[in-house]
Amino acid sequence: MSTAQEKKAPREHRLTLPEVLDALAADGMIDADEAEAFKKERRYFRGDVHPLVVVAEQKFKSRQPPHKVLTLEALTEWLARHAGMDYLHIDPLKIDFSAVTEVMSNAYAARFRILPVGVTAREVVIATAEPYLREWEKELRPILRKDIKPVIANPEDISRYLVEFYNLARSVKKAAQAGETAGSGLSNFEQLVELGKTNRQFDANDQHIVRIVDWLWQYAFDQRASDIHIEPRRELGLVRFRIDGVLHQVYQIPMPVMNAMTSRIKILGRMDVVEKRRPQDGRIKTRTPGGQEVELRLSTLPTAFGEKLVMRIFDPEVLVRDFAELGFTAEDNGRWQAMTSRPDGIILVTGPTGSGKTTTLYSTLKQLATPEVNVCTIEDPIEMIEPSFNQVQVQHAIDMGFAEGVRALMRQDPDIIMVGEIRDLETADMAIQAALTGHLVLSTLHTNDAPSAITRLLDLGAPAYLLNATILGVMAQRLVRTLCPHCKKAGGMRAEDEELWQELVHPWKAAKPATLYFPQGCLECRMTGYLGRVGLYEIMLMSPELRKLVTKETDVARLREQAYREGMKPLRISGAMKVAQGITTMEEVLKVAPPAQEA
Repeated sequence: MSTAQEKKAPREHRLTLPEVLDALAADGMIDADEAEAFKKERRYFRGDVHPLVVVAEQKFKSRQPPHKVLTLEALTEWLARHAGMDYLHIDPLKIDFSAVTEVMSNAYAARFRILPVGVTAREVVIATAEPYLREWEKELRPILRKDIKPVIANPEDISRYLVEFYNLARSVKKAAQAGETAGSGLSNFEQLVELGKTNRQFDANDQHIVRIVDWLWQYAFDQRASDIHIEPRRELGLVRFRIDGVLHQVYQIPMPVMNAMTSRIKILGRMDVVEKRRPQDGRIKTRTPGGQEVELRLSTLPTAFGEKLVMRIFDPEVLVRDFAELGFTAEDNGRWQAMTSRPDGIILVTGPTGSGKTTTLYSTLKQLATPEVNVCTIEDPIEMIEPSFNQVQVQHAIDMGFAEGVRALMRQDPDIIMVGEIRDLETADMAIQAALTGHLVLSTLHTNDAPSAITRLLDLGAPAYLLNATILGVMAQRLVRTLCPHCKKAGGMRAEDEELWQELVHPWKAAKPATLYFPQGCLECRMTGYLGRVGLYEIMLMSPELRKLVTKETDVARLREQAYREGMKPLRISGAMKVAQGITTMEEVLKVAPPAQEA
Protein backbone atom coordinates (compact mmCIF):
# COMPACT_ATOMS: atom_id res chain seq x y z
CA MET A 1 0.00 0.00 0.00
CA SER A 2 1.41 3.42 -0.95
CA THR A 3 1.95 6.26 1.55
CA ALA A 4 -1.01 8.12 0.03
CA GLN A 5 -3.19 5.08 0.50
CA GLU A 6 -2.02 4.70 4.09
CA LYS A 7 -2.98 8.30 4.87
CA LYS A 8 -6.37 7.84 3.32
CA ALA A 9 -7.45 4.64 5.05
CA PRO A 10 -10.10 2.81 3.00
CA ARG A 11 -13.59 2.65 4.40
CA GLU A 12 -14.64 -0.49 6.25
CA HIS A 13 -15.91 -3.00 3.71
CA ARG A 14 -15.61 -6.56 2.48
CA LEU A 15 -13.69 -7.18 -0.73
CA THR A 16 -15.79 -7.36 -3.89
CA LEU A 17 -15.00 -9.27 -7.08
CA PRO A 18 -14.79 -6.12 -9.30
CA GLU A 19 -12.48 -4.49 -6.75
CA VAL A 20 -10.14 -7.51 -6.76
CA LEU A 21 -10.12 -7.76 -10.57
CA ASP A 22 -9.38 -4.03 -10.95
CA ALA A 23 -6.54 -4.25 -8.42
CA LEU A 24 -5.05 -7.33 -10.13
CA ALA A 25 -5.16 -5.52 -13.49
CA ALA A 26 -3.67 -2.34 -11.97
CA ASP A 27 -0.80 -4.37 -10.46
CA GLY A 28 -0.11 -6.00 -13.83
CA MET A 29 -1.11 -9.47 -12.64
CA ILE A 30 -3.86 -10.04 -15.22
CA ASP A 31 -4.86 -8.39 -18.49
CA ALA A 32 -7.18 -5.37 -18.03
CA ASP A 33 -9.45 -6.42 -20.94
CA GLU A 34 -9.68 -9.92 -19.50
CA ALA A 35 -10.67 -8.44 -16.12
CA GLU A 36 -13.37 -6.26 -17.73
CA ALA A 37 -14.80 -9.20 -19.69
CA PHE A 38 -14.88 -11.30 -16.55
CA LYS A 39 -16.70 -8.59 -14.58
CA LYS A 40 -19.55 -8.71 -17.10
CA GLU A 41 -20.13 -12.43 -16.41
CA ARG A 42 -22.67 -12.04 -13.62
CA ARG A 43 -22.83 -15.82 -12.96
CA TYR A 44 -19.43 -15.58 -11.24
CA PHE A 45 -20.72 -13.15 -8.62
CA ARG A 46 -21.42 -15.37 -5.62
CA GLY A 47 -21.91 -13.31 -2.48
CA ASP A 48 -21.09 -16.16 -0.09
CA VAL A 49 -17.74 -16.97 -1.76
CA HIS A 50 -14.60 -14.90 -1.21
CA PRO A 51 -13.55 -13.03 -4.42
CA LEU A 52 -10.06 -14.60 -4.34
CA VAL A 53 -11.63 -18.09 -4.48
CA VAL A 54 -13.69 -17.08 -7.55
CA VAL A 55 -10.62 -15.65 -9.32
CA ALA A 56 -8.51 -18.72 -8.44
CA GLU A 57 -11.14 -21.00 -10.04
CA GLN A 58 -10.48 -19.29 -13.42
CA LYS A 59 -6.80 -20.36 -13.39
CA PHE A 60 -5.56 -17.08 -14.86
CA LYS A 61 -1.87 -17.04 -15.73
CA SER A 62 0.12 -14.24 -14.14
CA ARG A 63 1.41 -11.65 -16.61
CA GLN A 64 4.51 -11.32 -14.48
CA PRO A 65 7.47 -13.75 -14.78
CA PRO A 66 7.57 -16.71 -14.42
CA HIS A 67 3.90 -16.53 -15.62
CA LYS A 68 2.59 -19.21 -13.25
CA VAL A 69 -1.10 -19.97 -12.75
CA LEU A 70 -2.63 -17.68 -10.12
CA THR A 71 -3.57 -20.23 -7.48
CA LEU A 72 -5.51 -19.24 -4.38
CA GLU A 73 -2.28 -19.22 -2.34
CA ALA A 74 -0.54 -17.01 -4.94
CA LEU A 75 -3.51 -14.62 -4.95
CA THR A 76 -3.47 -14.51 -1.14
CA GLU A 77 0.23 -13.53 -1.20
CA TRP A 78 -0.59 -10.84 -3.77
CA LEU A 79 -3.44 -9.47 -1.63
CA ALA A 80 -1.10 -9.20 1.38
CA ARG A 81 1.41 -7.22 -0.69
CA HIS A 82 -1.33 -5.06 -2.21
CA ALA A 83 -2.82 -4.23 1.19
CA GLY A 84 0.58 -3.69 2.83
CA MET A 85 0.08 -6.49 5.36
CA ASP A 86 2.03 -9.60 6.32
CA TYR A 87 1.12 -12.89 4.61
CA LEU A 88 0.78 -16.13 6.60
CA HIS A 89 0.25 -19.69 5.44
CA ILE A 90 -1.67 -21.47 8.21
CA ASP A 91 0.23 -24.60 9.21
CA PRO A 92 -1.87 -26.49 11.79
CA LEU A 93 1.25 -28.31 13.04
CA LYS A 94 2.57 -25.00 14.35
CA ILE A 95 -0.59 -23.79 16.08
CA ASP A 96 -1.59 -24.40 19.69
CA PHE A 97 -5.34 -24.97 19.20
CA SER A 98 -6.25 -24.70 22.87
CA ALA A 99 -4.44 -21.36 23.30
CA VAL A 100 -5.73 -19.63 20.18
CA THR A 101 -9.35 -20.67 20.68
CA GLU A 102 -9.35 -19.01 24.13
CA VAL A 103 -8.73 -15.61 22.46
CA MET A 104 -12.30 -15.17 21.22
CA SER A 105 -15.51 -17.12 20.87
CA ASN A 106 -16.28 -19.25 17.84
CA ALA A 107 -19.30 -17.06 17.04
CA TYR A 108 -17.22 -13.86 17.08
CA ALA A 109 -14.50 -15.38 14.89
CA ALA A 110 -17.11 -16.69 12.44
CA ARG A 111 -18.93 -13.32 12.27
CA PHE A 112 -15.81 -11.52 11.05
CA ARG A 113 -14.25 -14.59 9.33
CA ILE A 114 -11.07 -14.20 11.35
CA LEU A 115 -8.92 -16.83 13.04
CA PRO A 116 -6.46 -16.43 15.92
CA VAL A 117 -3.26 -18.27 14.90
CA GLY A 118 -0.70 -17.26 17.52
CA VAL A 119 -0.67 -16.03 21.12
CA THR A 120 2.28 -14.68 23.12
CA ALA A 121 2.48 -12.68 26.36
CA ARG A 122 2.38 -9.41 24.39
CA GLU A 123 0.73 -10.15 21.07
CA VAL A 124 -2.11 -12.00 19.37
CA VAL A 125 -1.73 -12.86 15.68
CA ILE A 126 -5.07 -12.98 13.87
CA ALA A 127 -5.55 -14.21 10.30
CA THR A 128 -8.06 -12.58 7.98
CA ALA A 129 -8.77 -12.51 4.26
CA GLU A 130 -10.50 -9.12 4.50
CA PRO A 131 -7.80 -6.42 4.76
CA TYR A 132 -10.37 -3.58 4.78
CA LEU A 133 -12.63 -4.99 7.47
CA ARG A 134 -10.87 -4.16 10.73
CA GLU A 135 -13.53 -2.99 13.20
CA TRP A 136 -12.89 -6.15 15.22
CA GLU A 137 -9.39 -4.86 16.03
CA LYS A 138 -10.78 -1.87 17.95
CA GLU A 139 -13.19 -4.11 19.85
CA LEU A 140 -10.63 -6.77 20.77
CA ARG A 141 -7.66 -4.62 21.79
CA PRO A 142 -9.12 -3.33 25.11
CA ILE A 143 -10.55 -6.78 25.92
CA LEU A 144 -7.35 -8.75 25.25
CA ARG A 145 -5.00 -6.02 26.52
CA LYS A 146 -2.40 -7.16 24.01
CA ASP A 147 -1.08 -5.93 20.71
CA ILE A 148 -3.00 -7.32 17.75
CA LYS A 149 -1.14 -8.24 14.59
CA PRO A 150 -3.49 -8.89 11.63
CA VAL A 151 -2.11 -11.08 8.82
CA ILE A 152 -3.56 -12.09 5.47
CA ALA A 153 -4.24 -15.82 5.01
CA ASN A 154 -5.93 -18.08 2.49
CA PRO A 155 -9.73 -17.59 2.89
CA GLU A 156 -10.45 -21.31 2.41
CA ASP A 157 -7.90 -22.21 5.10
CA ILE A 158 -9.51 -19.71 7.49
CA SER A 159 -12.97 -21.22 6.89
CA ARG A 160 -11.71 -24.79 7.27
CA TYR A 161 -9.58 -24.29 10.39
CA LEU A 162 -12.16 -22.01 12.00
CA VAL A 163 -14.41 -25.07 12.18
CA GLU A 164 -11.69 -27.64 12.95
CA PHE A 165 -9.82 -25.71 15.66
CA TYR A 166 -12.91 -24.70 17.61
CA ASN A 167 -14.60 -28.10 17.29
CA LEU A 168 -11.48 -29.89 18.47
CA ALA A 169 -10.83 -27.47 21.34
CA ARG A 170 -14.51 -27.75 22.39
CA SER A 171 -14.38 -31.56 22.32
CA VAL A 172 -11.16 -31.69 24.33
CA LYS A 173 -12.53 -29.21 26.88
CA LYS A 174 -15.84 -31.02 27.35
CA ALA A 175 -14.16 -34.41 27.48
CA ALA A 176 -11.71 -33.12 30.09
CA GLN A 177 -14.56 -31.69 32.19
CA ALA A 178 -16.55 -34.92 31.90
CA GLY A 179 -13.70 -37.13 32.97
CA GLU A 180 -11.77 -34.84 35.23
CA THR A 181 -9.75 -36.73 37.81
CA ALA A 182 -7.67 -35.65 40.72
CA GLY A 183 -4.30 -34.36 39.55
CA SER A 184 -2.32 -37.09 37.83
CA GLY A 185 -4.34 -39.85 39.43
CA LEU A 186 -4.40 -41.82 36.16
CA SER A 187 -0.66 -42.41 36.23
CA ASN A 188 0.68 -45.92 36.77
CA PHE A 189 3.85 -44.48 38.26
CA GLU A 190 2.63 -41.83 40.66
CA GLN A 191 -0.72 -42.23 42.39
CA LEU A 192 -2.19 -39.05 43.86
CA VAL A 193 -5.30 -39.52 45.98
CA GLU A 194 -7.33 -36.50 47.09
CA LEU A 195 -10.24 -36.90 49.48
CA GLY A 196 -13.59 -35.72 48.23
CA LYS A 197 -12.77 -36.22 44.53
CA THR A 198 -14.89 -38.57 42.44
CA ASN A 199 -11.93 -39.78 40.35
CA ARG A 200 -14.44 -40.71 37.64
CA GLN A 201 -13.12 -41.82 34.26
CA PHE A 202 -15.41 -41.40 31.30
CA ASP A 203 -16.56 -43.60 28.48
CA ALA A 204 -14.15 -44.18 25.59
CA ASN A 205 -17.20 -44.05 23.29
CA ASP A 206 -18.14 -40.56 24.50
CA GLN A 207 -19.03 -38.47 21.43
CA HIS A 208 -16.25 -35.97 22.19
CA ILE A 209 -13.63 -38.71 22.34
CA VAL A 210 -14.94 -40.24 19.11
CA ARG A 211 -14.65 -36.84 17.42
CA ILE A 212 -11.10 -36.25 18.72
CA VAL A 213 -9.89 -39.67 17.51
CA ASP A 214 -11.53 -39.22 14.10
CA TRP A 215 -9.92 -35.79 13.78
CA LEU A 216 -6.53 -37.17 14.80
CA TRP A 217 -6.55 -39.80 12.03
CA GLN A 218 -7.82 -37.43 9.38
CA TYR A 219 -5.24 -34.86 10.37
CA ALA A 220 -2.44 -37.46 10.20
CA PHE A 221 -3.54 -38.57 6.70
CA ASP A 222 -3.64 -34.93 5.52
CA GLN A 223 -0.14 -34.27 6.86
CA ARG A 224 1.39 -37.41 5.21
CA ALA A 225 2.35 -38.83 8.63
CA SER A 226 3.82 -42.33 8.75
CA ASP A 227 3.38 -42.73 12.54
CA ILE A 228 1.18 -41.23 15.26
CA HIS A 229 2.60 -41.18 18.81
CA ILE A 230 0.30 -40.68 21.82
CA GLU A 231 2.61 -40.27 24.80
CA PRO A 232 1.60 -39.86 28.48
CA ARG A 233 3.52 -37.38 30.62
CA ARG A 234 3.02 -36.31 34.24
CA GLU A 235 0.50 -33.52 33.56
CA LEU A 236 -0.37 -33.71 29.85
CA GLY A 237 -0.41 -36.21 27.01
CA LEU A 238 1.58 -35.41 23.88
CA VAL A 239 0.52 -36.17 20.30
CA ARG A 240 3.35 -36.31 17.77
CA PHE A 241 3.45 -37.18 14.05
CA ARG A 242 6.42 -38.61 12.18
CA ILE A 243 6.58 -36.96 8.76
CA ASP A 244 9.38 -37.87 6.33
CA GLY A 245 11.24 -39.52 9.20
CA VAL A 246 11.09 -36.51 11.56
CA LEU A 247 8.81 -36.24 14.62
CA HIS A 248 6.65 -33.10 14.99
CA GLN A 249 4.70 -32.23 18.13
CA VAL A 250 1.08 -31.68 17.17
CA TYR A 251 -0.95 -31.18 20.33
CA GLN A 252 -0.98 -31.41 24.11
CA ILE A 253 -4.02 -33.17 25.57
CA PRO A 254 -5.21 -33.40 29.19
CA MET A 255 -4.33 -36.81 30.64
CA PRO A 256 -7.96 -37.94 31.20
CA VAL A 257 -8.72 -37.22 27.54
CA MET A 258 -5.58 -38.98 26.37
CA ASN A 259 -6.42 -42.08 28.40
CA ALA A 260 -9.93 -42.16 26.93
CA MET A 261 -8.49 -41.72 23.42
CA THR A 262 -6.13 -44.66 24.00
CA SER A 263 -9.05 -46.80 25.24
CA ARG A 264 -11.15 -45.81 22.22
CA ILE A 265 -8.37 -46.80 19.81
CA LYS A 266 -7.73 -50.08 21.69
CA ILE A 267 -11.44 -50.97 21.42
CA LEU A 268 -11.37 -50.35 17.66
CA GLY A 269 -8.17 -52.41 17.37
CA ARG A 270 -9.76 -55.34 19.26
CA MET A 271 -7.20 -55.12 22.03
CA ASP A 272 -7.69 -55.80 25.75
CA VAL A 273 -8.78 -52.41 27.10
CA VAL A 274 -8.42 -53.43 30.76
CA GLU A 275 -4.86 -54.78 30.39
CA LYS A 276 -2.47 -51.86 30.80
CA ARG A 277 0.54 -53.66 32.30
CA ARG A 278 1.88 -55.44 29.24
CA PRO A 279 2.56 -54.40 25.61
CA GLN A 280 -0.17 -55.20 23.08
CA ASP A 281 -0.49 -55.14 19.30
CA GLY A 282 -3.55 -54.52 17.17
CA ARG A 283 -4.65 -53.23 13.80
CA ILE A 284 -7.42 -51.06 12.39
CA LYS A 285 -8.56 -50.67 8.80
CA THR A 286 -10.18 -47.37 7.88
CA ARG A 287 -10.86 -45.13 4.88
CA THR A 288 -9.84 -41.59 4.10
CA PRO A 289 -12.65 -39.15 3.08
CA GLY A 290 -11.44 -39.77 -0.50
CA GLY A 291 -12.41 -43.43 -0.13
CA GLN A 292 -8.87 -44.82 0.01
CA GLU A 293 -8.26 -47.73 2.37
CA VAL A 294 -5.59 -47.19 5.04
CA GLU A 295 -4.31 -49.67 7.63
CA LEU A 296 -3.13 -48.65 11.08
CA ARG A 297 -0.85 -50.95 13.06
CA LEU A 298 -1.19 -50.33 16.79
CA SER A 299 1.36 -50.93 19.51
CA THR A 300 0.97 -50.09 23.22
CA LEU A 301 3.73 -49.93 25.82
CA PRO A 302 3.34 -49.42 29.59
CA THR A 303 5.43 -46.40 30.66
CA ALA A 304 5.95 -44.52 33.93
CA PHE A 305 2.93 -42.28 33.37
CA GLY A 306 0.57 -44.64 31.56
CA GLU A 307 0.19 -46.42 28.25
CA LYS A 308 2.09 -45.07 25.26
CA LEU A 309 0.39 -45.81 21.94
CA VAL A 310 2.06 -45.74 18.53
CA MET A 311 0.01 -46.10 15.35
CA ARG A 312 1.93 -46.85 12.16
CA ILE A 313 0.03 -45.80 9.05
CA PHE A 314 0.23 -48.12 6.05
CA ASP A 315 -0.96 -46.60 2.82
CA PRO A 316 -1.23 -49.46 0.27
CA GLU A 317 -0.03 -47.15 -2.52
CA VAL A 318 3.11 -46.29 -0.57
CA LEU A 319 3.86 -49.80 0.66
CA VAL A 320 3.86 -51.39 -2.80
CA ARG A 321 5.76 -49.19 -5.23
CA ASP A 322 7.72 -49.25 -8.44
CA PHE A 323 11.47 -49.89 -7.95
CA ALA A 324 12.42 -46.61 -9.65
CA GLU A 325 10.16 -44.77 -7.15
CA LEU A 326 11.92 -46.58 -4.31
CA GLY A 327 15.24 -45.10 -5.48
CA PHE A 328 16.77 -48.05 -7.35
CA THR A 329 19.21 -47.04 -10.07
CA ALA A 330 19.24 -49.10 -13.29
CA GLU A 331 22.32 -50.93 -11.94
CA ASP A 332 20.66 -51.57 -8.54
CA ASN A 333 17.56 -52.89 -10.28
CA GLY A 334 19.63 -55.22 -12.48
CA ARG A 335 21.46 -56.68 -9.47
CA TRP A 336 18.23 -57.05 -7.46
CA GLN A 337 16.37 -58.72 -10.35
CA ALA A 338 19.31 -61.12 -10.82
CA MET A 339 18.70 -62.34 -7.26
CA THR A 340 14.91 -62.37 -7.18
CA SER A 341 14.56 -64.16 -10.53
CA ARG A 342 16.23 -67.28 -9.11
CA PRO A 343 13.91 -70.20 -8.25
CA ASP A 344 15.53 -71.03 -4.90
CA GLY A 345 17.92 -69.60 -2.32
CA ILE A 346 17.90 -66.94 0.39
CA ILE A 347 17.79 -63.18 -0.20
CA LEU A 348 18.37 -60.92 2.80
CA VAL A 349 17.44 -57.24 3.28
CA THR A 350 19.22 -55.49 6.14
CA GLY A 351 18.98 -52.14 7.86
CA PRO A 352 17.69 -50.53 11.07
CA THR A 353 14.01 -50.15 11.96
CA GLY A 354 12.29 -47.66 9.67
CA SER A 355 14.76 -48.02 6.79
CA GLY A 356 12.14 -49.22 4.30
CA LYS A 357 12.84 -52.98 4.38
CA THR A 358 9.14 -53.88 4.50
CA THR A 359 8.33 -51.68 1.51
CA THR A 360 11.16 -53.27 -0.51
CA LEU A 361 10.01 -56.80 0.36
CA TYR A 362 6.32 -56.15 -0.33
CA SER A 363 7.12 -54.44 -3.65
CA THR A 364 9.30 -57.41 -4.63
CA LEU A 365 6.74 -60.01 -3.58
CA LYS A 366 3.98 -58.13 -5.39
CA GLN A 367 6.07 -58.34 -8.57
CA LEU A 368 6.81 -62.05 -8.03
CA ALA A 369 3.24 -63.04 -7.02
CA THR A 370 1.93 -64.16 -10.41
CA PRO A 371 -1.00 -66.61 -10.66
CA GLU A 372 1.50 -69.41 -11.35
CA VAL A 373 3.25 -69.21 -7.96
CA ASN A 374 2.26 -69.61 -4.31
CA VAL A 375 3.66 -66.77 -2.18
CA CYS A 376 3.48 -67.30 1.60
CA THR A 377 4.65 -64.99 4.38
CA ILE A 378 5.19 -65.36 8.13
CA GLU A 379 5.23 -61.92 9.78
CA ASP A 380 5.30 -60.29 13.22
CA PRO A 381 3.02 -58.48 12.81
CA ILE A 382 1.44 -58.59 9.34
CA GLU A 383 2.25 -55.08 8.10
CA MET A 384 -0.48 -54.91 5.45
CA ILE A 385 -3.03 -57.36 4.14
CA GLU A 386 -2.18 -58.15 0.51
CA PRO A 387 -4.69 -60.37 -1.38
CA SER A 388 -2.05 -61.93 -3.64
CA PHE A 389 -0.08 -63.41 -0.67
CA ASN A 390 -0.95 -66.06 1.91
CA GLN A 391 -0.01 -64.27 5.13
CA VAL A 392 0.51 -65.84 8.56
CA GLN A 393 0.77 -63.89 11.82
CA VAL A 394 3.32 -64.93 14.48
CA GLN A 395 1.48 -65.91 17.69
CA HIS A 396 3.94 -66.18 20.59
CA ALA A 397 1.17 -67.04 23.08
CA ILE A 398 0.64 -70.41 21.35
CA ASP A 399 4.32 -70.99 20.44
CA MET A 400 3.81 -70.02 16.82
CA GLY A 401 7.09 -68.22 16.08
CA PHE A 402 8.96 -67.63 12.83
CA ALA A 403 10.58 -71.09 12.86
CA GLU A 404 7.26 -72.88 13.51
CA GLY A 405 5.61 -70.71 10.86
CA VAL A 406 8.21 -71.63 8.21
CA ARG A 407 7.90 -75.30 9.19
CA ALA A 408 4.12 -75.10 8.66
CA LEU A 409 4.46 -73.17 5.39
CA MET A 410 6.80 -75.84 4.03
CA ARG A 411 3.83 -78.20 3.98
CA GLN A 412 1.70 -75.67 2.05
CA ASP A 413 3.37 -76.26 -1.33
CA PRO A 414 4.95 -72.77 -1.45
CA ASP A 415 7.17 -71.38 -4.22
CA ILE A 416 8.24 -68.20 -2.40
CA ILE A 417 8.41 -67.70 1.36
CA MET A 418 8.91 -64.37 3.13
CA VAL A 419 10.11 -64.58 6.75
CA GLY A 420 9.58 -61.29 8.62
CA GLU A 421 12.94 -61.46 10.40
CA ILE A 422 15.69 -63.98 11.18
CA ARG A 423 16.27 -63.48 14.91
CA ASP A 424 17.65 -66.83 16.07
CA LEU A 425 19.37 -70.02 14.91
CA GLU A 426 16.12 -72.00 14.72
CA THR A 427 14.60 -69.52 12.25
CA ALA A 428 17.88 -69.36 10.28
CA ASP A 429 17.94 -73.19 10.08
CA MET A 430 14.35 -73.34 8.83
CA ALA A 431 15.06 -70.65 6.19
CA ILE A 432 18.12 -72.64 5.02
CA GLN A 433 16.11 -75.88 4.89
CA ALA A 434 13.39 -74.15 2.86
CA ALA A 435 16.00 -72.82 0.41
CA LEU A 436 17.71 -76.23 0.13
CA THR A 437 14.41 -77.88 -0.74
CA GLY A 438 13.79 -75.60 -3.72
CA HIS A 439 12.08 -72.48 -2.35
CA LEU A 440 12.97 -68.82 -2.75
CA VAL A 441 13.19 -67.30 0.75
CA LEU A 442 13.24 -63.55 1.45
CA SER A 443 13.93 -62.21 4.93
CA THR A 444 15.37 -59.33 6.95
CA LEU A 445 18.21 -58.87 9.42
CA HIS A 446 19.39 -55.93 11.52
CA THR A 447 22.97 -55.21 10.41
CA ASN A 448 24.83 -52.06 9.40
CA ASP A 449 25.81 -53.16 5.90
CA ALA A 450 25.40 -56.06 3.47
CA PRO A 451 28.61 -58.09 4.20
CA SER A 452 27.88 -58.01 7.97
CA ALA A 453 24.74 -60.11 7.34
CA ILE A 454 26.94 -63.14 6.61
CA THR A 455 28.90 -62.80 9.86
CA ARG A 456 25.63 -62.20 11.75
CA LEU A 457 24.25 -65.56 10.54
CA LEU A 458 27.54 -67.25 11.41
CA ASP A 459 27.33 -65.70 14.92
CA LEU A 460 23.83 -67.17 15.28
CA GLY A 461 25.38 -70.59 14.60
CA ALA A 462 24.43 -71.21 10.96
CA PRO A 463 27.07 -73.47 9.29
CA ALA A 464 29.24 -71.71 6.69
CA TYR A 465 28.81 -74.50 4.10
CA LEU A 466 25.00 -74.18 4.25
CA LEU A 467 25.18 -70.39 3.87
CA ASN A 468 27.39 -70.87 0.81
CA ALA A 469 24.82 -73.28 -0.62
CA THR A 470 21.81 -71.02 -0.08
CA ILE A 471 22.57 -67.27 0.15
CA LEU A 472 21.96 -65.56 -3.20
CA GLY A 473 22.75 -62.04 -2.01
CA VAL A 474 22.23 -59.35 0.59
CA MET A 475 20.93 -55.80 0.25
CA ALA A 476 21.48 -53.11 2.91
CA GLN A 477 19.32 -50.01 2.72
CA ARG A 478 18.56 -46.64 4.32
CA LEU A 479 15.98 -43.90 3.72
CA VAL A 480 16.93 -40.26 3.16
CA ARG A 481 14.66 -37.25 2.79
CA THR A 482 14.41 -35.94 -0.78
CA LEU A 483 14.69 -32.28 -1.69
CA CYS A 484 11.37 -30.60 -2.43
CA PRO A 485 11.15 -30.34 -6.25
CA HIS A 486 9.08 -27.15 -5.93
CA CYS A 487 11.68 -25.05 -4.12
CA LYS A 488 15.14 -26.66 -4.20
CA LYS A 489 17.82 -24.23 -5.30
CA ALA A 490 20.92 -24.93 -7.39
CA GLY A 491 24.28 -23.50 -6.38
CA GLY A 492 28.01 -24.02 -6.64
CA MET A 493 30.09 -26.04 -4.18
CA ARG A 494 31.34 -23.90 -1.29
CA ALA A 495 34.41 -24.62 0.85
CA GLU A 496 32.31 -26.20 3.63
CA ASP A 497 30.50 -28.31 1.03
CA GLU A 498 33.84 -29.65 -0.26
CA GLU A 499 34.69 -30.82 3.26
CA LEU A 500 31.31 -32.59 3.54
CA TRP A 501 31.82 -34.18 0.11
CA GLN A 502 35.22 -35.55 1.14
CA GLU A 503 33.67 -36.97 4.33
CA LEU A 504 30.85 -38.48 2.29
CA VAL A 505 32.98 -40.29 -0.31
CA HIS A 506 36.07 -41.09 1.80
CA PRO A 507 38.00 -43.33 1.13
CA TRP A 508 36.50 -43.68 -2.36
CA LYS A 509 37.56 -41.40 -5.19
CA ALA A 510 34.48 -39.74 -6.59
CA ALA A 511 34.30 -36.66 -8.80
CA LYS A 512 32.75 -33.59 -7.17
CA PRO A 513 29.49 -32.42 -8.78
CA ALA A 514 29.71 -28.96 -10.34
CA THR A 515 26.23 -28.10 -9.04
CA LEU A 516 24.65 -28.88 -5.69
CA TYR A 517 21.01 -28.42 -4.73
CA PHE A 518 20.01 -26.88 -1.42
CA PRO A 519 16.75 -26.97 0.59
CA GLN A 520 14.81 -23.69 0.64
CA GLY A 521 11.31 -24.27 1.99
CA CYS A 522 7.88 -23.59 0.49
CA LEU A 523 4.24 -24.35 1.24
CA GLU A 524 4.40 -27.73 -0.50
CA CYS A 525 7.09 -29.02 1.91
CA ARG A 526 5.87 -27.08 4.98
CA MET A 527 8.95 -24.84 4.78
CA THR A 528 11.31 -27.76 5.52
CA GLY A 529 12.91 -27.94 2.07
CA TYR A 530 12.26 -31.71 1.93
CA LEU A 531 9.31 -33.66 0.53
CA GLY A 532 9.16 -37.46 0.68
CA ARG A 533 11.94 -40.03 1.08
CA VAL A 534 13.99 -42.27 -1.17
CA GLY A 535 16.16 -45.34 -0.60
CA LEU A 536 19.94 -45.81 -0.66
CA TYR A 537 21.01 -49.35 -1.52
CA GLU A 538 24.13 -51.51 -1.13
CA ILE A 539 23.65 -54.80 -3.01
CA MET A 540 26.05 -57.73 -2.58
CA LEU A 541 25.57 -60.58 -5.06
CA MET A 542 27.15 -63.81 -3.88
CA SER A 543 29.78 -65.02 -6.39
CA PRO A 544 32.10 -68.07 -6.37
CA GLU A 545 34.93 -65.82 -5.09
CA LEU A 546 32.78 -64.47 -2.24
CA ARG A 547 31.63 -67.96 -1.29
CA LYS A 548 35.27 -69.03 -0.87
CA LEU A 549 35.64 -66.35 1.81
CA VAL A 550 32.62 -67.58 3.83
CA THR A 551 34.14 -69.89 6.46
CA LYS A 552 33.83 -70.36 10.21
CA GLU A 553 36.37 -67.56 10.71
CA THR A 554 35.04 -65.24 8.00
CA ASP A 555 36.85 -61.89 7.89
CA VAL A 556 34.12 -59.34 7.12
CA ALA A 557 36.71 -56.81 5.87
CA ARG A 558 37.96 -59.25 3.20
CA LEU A 559 34.37 -60.12 2.29
CA ARG A 560 33.55 -56.42 1.89
CA GLU A 561 36.70 -55.76 -0.15
CA GLN A 562 35.88 -58.57 -2.59
CA ALA A 563 32.25 -57.37 -2.89
CA TYR A 564 33.51 -53.88 -3.78
CA ARG A 565 35.74 -55.39 -6.49
CA GLU A 566 32.69 -57.11 -7.94
CA GLY A 567 30.68 -53.91 -8.22
CA MET A 568 28.96 -53.42 -4.85
CA LYS A 569 28.64 -49.71 -4.03
CA PRO A 570 28.56 -48.71 -0.35
CA LEU A 571 25.55 -46.83 1.02
CA ARG A 572 27.38 -43.49 1.18
CA ILE A 573 28.46 -43.77 -2.46
CA SER A 574 24.85 -44.59 -3.39
CA GLY A 575 23.93 -41.44 -1.47
CA ALA A 576 26.65 -39.38 -3.16
CA MET A 577 25.18 -40.34 -6.55
CA LYS A 578 21.76 -39.07 -5.43
CA VAL A 579 23.37 -35.85 -4.13
CA ALA A 580 25.01 -35.33 -7.54
CA GLN A 581 21.60 -35.88 -9.22
CA GLY A 582 20.01 -33.18 -7.02
CA ILE A 583 17.74 -35.68 -5.25
CA THR A 584 19.00 -35.18 -1.68
CA THR A 585 21.71 -33.42 0.33
CA MET A 586 25.02 -34.51 1.78
CA GLU A 587 23.81 -33.81 5.33
CA GLU A 588 20.88 -36.23 4.88
CA VAL A 589 23.16 -39.05 3.61
CA LEU A 590 25.77 -38.53 6.35
CA LYS A 591 22.98 -38.66 8.95
CA VAL A 592 21.85 -42.20 8.03
CA ALA A 593 24.60 -44.03 6.12
CA PRO A 594 27.59 -45.65 7.88
CA PRO A 595 31.10 -44.60 6.70
CA ALA A 596 32.32 -46.42 3.58
CA GLN A 597 35.22 -48.81 4.19
CA GLU A 598 38.44 -48.93 2.16
CA ALA A 599 37.81 -50.35 -1.31
